[in-house]
Amino acid sequence: MTTFEEQLDHLFLTEDAIPAEFRLPAEIHQREYLSGGEMKTWTGDVHTVLSPICIKTANGLERKVIGSYPLCGEEEAMASLNDAILAYRDGRGEWPTMSVAERIACVEKFTGKMIAQKQEVVSLIMWEIGKSYADSVKEFDRTVEYIHATIDALKDLDRKSSGFAIEQGIIGQIRRSPLGVVLCMGPFNYPLNETFTTLIPALIMGNTLLFKPPKHGTLLHYPLLEAFRECFPKGVVNTIYGRGNVIIAPLMESGKINVLTLIGSSKVANQLKKMHPKVNRLRAILGLDAKNAAIITDKADIDLAVKECVLGSLSFNGQRCTAIKIIFVHSSVADAFLEKMSAAVGKLKFGMPWEKDVFLTPLPEPQKPGYLQSCVADAVAHGAKVINTHGGAANASFVYPAIVYPVNEKMKLYREEQFGPVIPVIPFDNIETPINYLIEADHGQQVALFSNDAEELASLIDPLVNQVSRVNINCQCQRGPDIFPFTGRKDSAEATLSVFDALRAFSIRSLVATKQTEENKALINKIVSDQSSNFLSTKYIF
Repeated sequence: MTTFEEQLDHLFLTEDAIPAEFRLPAEIHQREYLSGGEMKTWTGDVHTVLSPICIKTANGLERKVIGSYPLCGEEEAMASLNDAILAYRDGRGEWPTMSVAERIACVEKFTGKMIAQKQEVVSLIMWEIGKSYADSVKEFDRTVEYIHATIDALKDLDRKSSGFAIEQGIIGQIRRSPLGVVLCMGPFNYPLNETFTTLIPALIMGNTLLFKPPKHGTLLHYPLLEAFRECFPKGVVNTIYGRGNVIIAPLMESGKINVLTLIGSSKVANQLKKMHPKVNRLRAILGLDAKNAAIITDKADIDLAVKECVLGSLSFNGQRCTAIKIIFVHSSVADAFLEKMSAAVGKLKFGMPWEKDVFLTPLPEPQKPGYLQSCVADAVAHGAKVINTHGGAANASFVYPAIVYPVNEKMKLYREEQFGPVIPVIPFDNIETPINYLIEADHGQQVALFSNDAEELASLIDPLVNQVSRVNINCQCQRGPDIFPFTGRKDSAEATLSVFDALRAFSIRSLVATKQTEENKALINKIVSDQSSNFLSTKYIF
């Protein structure tokens, strides 16, 4: 039987040992970007994309080269911004004045072309960020489902907005209108899905876009650029590439970005918002840091808590903003919990992303293994132990999960969002300990409560809904279903996302009103009957 050490040593394969159906057909060296309705050629500097998947070579392990993409500069970014401004044309452009039905038709056409690129996009998700093939497929399919759900939600919103209100002698119709130019930046951990949960609603509501793909997860968007170009009017979707400190700062400083949407760190979000000269004009839609806690009381079902905490803390190697990143467990059940948690982690399959039922895979960020090991070393130096066998063992880009106990406030793992497969566990005797942790925390996204006592749960729910935006009972923290609001308190988010909330976030309620006179009623009737306005209209879509 193969030992753990042998498994770890032989984790990575030679090129010819990779199953043929999962190999990249060829390196993808992107030399184009979409701007102003054209695929523009780039001849300048490029960024080489290295996979977290290493290849065994005569020189040792080497990260697989996937391809490269443009490193454009300020000039190209500002030109793309101007293209988006021209397409919006102060709200008079073709896209913002188009009917809802026409915009939906464009998005539906795009979705069809996107589905045709599924296999290539899925393969690139797997190779660029190390996500398992099965989960890469799920991410693509979930994104398509999200687009369809967004279209249905907009149809419903449009139907509800198609009537007129008459109040105190005033006739009015209230609909939602776009905000302007949106700068959209998605995260590496869900480079397609999380990006499109902001990009698609921003687009379908009539805004024009500057889209910067995430650093890890850039090339997977390349197969979709032609679809964007073909399906939307000139300048509505523009892609920008390059180093953030070079291209994003001048965009924000221009004051011409109307909406900033970022899924990333609160530190970056704060810096970007401060760059904008007219902060009151800027709408920010942000998904930021989180240090979600699990609280396991002495009345919890320990087996259930273990199952959900393994999923919550280690799905996609713990690289999710919604991951459980710290666990509080009652002292009386701590030993049983740790024993069962260690056993459960030990049963998780680790390996290459294409392997069937693989759960743990290599990490895309080159500096992450070193950072995680430093967090574990810091915790050990301050009195903690690695509880599970082989916890923290590493080979190049792969880090085996470490359960660290007992964690205290002196350790980096107590406050820092590790965003990886390290599980800090804290014992408590008084329930005020985890409650105070959440009160004092900079983050406030979610919490997971584990207890089978209704009275105890009720006593925890009431204070915690005022600290976090989602309380999960006897289950892991998570985003979905997509119809549920997804947001956070404190430094964890700004604005709310869900299928419905995102449409509201990327638009504003606008009102057309007039006094209820016979002359005005005749005018409105004429406009509506002639269908001469896309806004003032009683048309709606089934």
